[in-house]
Amino acid sequence: MSPADPHTWFPQFYGNPAIRALASACRWTISGQIGEATTDDSTKPPKRKAPIDVRHLLAGCSSRCKHVGSLRGAFALDETCLLTLDELTAVIPNAANAAFYLQAQADGLLVLDIEAGCPTGLATDLLRLPGILYSELSMSGRGFHLVMSLPENFHDFPVAAAKRVLREEHGWYELLLDHWSTFTRQPVPDHILASADTATSAPVFTSLDELYAQLAANASESPGASASVVATANDMPDIPYSQAIIAQTLVLARHQMRDPGDFNHDMSRWEFSVLASLYGWVRTQLHVYSALGIEFSAGDTAWLLYKAALDVIPTRPKHREQRNGRPFLLDRAAALVADREARSSPAN
Repeated sequence: MSPADPHTWFPQFYGNPAIRALASACRWTISGQIGEATTDDSTKPPKRKAPIDVRHLLAGCSSRCKHVGSLRGAFALDETCLLTLDELTAVIPNAANAAFYLQAQADGLLVLDIEAGCPTGLATDLLRLPGILYSELSMSGRGFHLVMSLPENFHDFPVAAAKRVLREEHGWYELLLDHWSTFTRQPVPDHILASADTATSAPVFTSLDELYAQLAANASESPGASASVVATANDMPDIPYSQAIIAQTLVLARHQMRDPGDFNHDMSRWEFSVLASLYGWVRTQLHVYSALGIEFSAGDTAWLLYKAALDVIPTRPKHREQRNGRPFLLDRAAALVADREARSSPAN
């Protein structure tokens, strides 16, 4: 290998079994500055750091590109935008950090992200946890990233298991479950590890299971009515004027929706914002036909919203999941319809 090969620079990272287990997933990129350059013009948003569409970076812009700046954010969590770790290393060997979209339930791993502001004693205790598969310094050099296997009690807390992140109340550390995680590849210095190894005081947590249980016990259901209250058939029912409603909704909403960059490329949040925007236009169309005496159920509304969303939201692996016995996005559409109808109920 060449002396310039990153594998020789960061052997602890590239040779680590846990990292190798994630390496073949096509969910790797780098973080870059997205948006306008910082100026005195307060009407222009400043650049922000976010995972980039690395395939677009390599291919270069075309005449069809409409994004601001030289980079665009990753809008899909697959080969549309991303690479495997080996592919990324080969084409951008000198990247300051790598970004990986972690899906804990599929990957069997999570990341314990210890912030720079975490009290030293607590950070030392967390570094003493058994079962750490990989550890490194954060970008600040004062925090830590720890890769660990899912705790045995992970599914004992279904609300927590469905969360993207579980945060400690002071923000001192968090468990990343379905989230972007950056890797600096910089090992934790020996003197810090030695300090953790020789600590004699009783640790705050004796295991990841214990830490997870504490965070998971405080996790709460998302606000709003449950998606399960809106029934949807296995197949789309025969909804009057459905094609016209969906087509007109898309025409009206096309330029009204926000960009993934507005949500720091958190695709779950962006998708729900798209559904919320489409819902307003779907309801506008339903009012037109309701005036003609046609009735639409909540399930009909969810199906119309789902079909419109499929035309706007790029496919990603999560969409193949089933929630409440139906496709993920249909369930999200049902959840939004349930929430909006609960809010508009006279009882509220």
